[in-house]
Amino acid sequence: MSVKLILVAACALIDADGRVLIAERPPGKPMAGLWEFPGGKVESGEQPEETLIRELKEELGIDVKQECLAPLTFASHRYPDFHLLMPLYVCRRWVGIVAPREGQRLKWVRPNNLRDYPMPPADEPLIPHLTTLL
Repeated sequence: MSVKLILVAACALIDADGRVLIAERPPGKPMAGLWEFPGGKVESGEQPEETLIRELKEELGIDVKQECLAPLTFASHRYPDFHLLMPLYVCRRWVGIVAPREGQRLKWVRPNNLRDYPMPPADEPLIPHLTTLL
């Protein structure tokens, strides 16, 4: 049985204090109420880095340069109706003030506290990589 493959790019924004930004999925979206790393679906013809630059501007109002996005790891997770492949990038430099632009709640969290926030199954395996990095 073939399953649709969905490519989503995610970003761990890291502030000067070593905290990671997570966003709560707003009501009305699938998996509403769960916390995730900002990012979004890679559109046709787009590179994952381009997706993050676009999504971080739309979701958070910040400008990120491609050279400030460093690949860290990826998640590969089978959901009931699709398979998600999600590269996770780390970004420590951006221009602008992080602010919720789509009604989502945001939190800056220490890596060792990320497990205190319920996350989609694909995001959970990414946590140890951030904990090791930071």
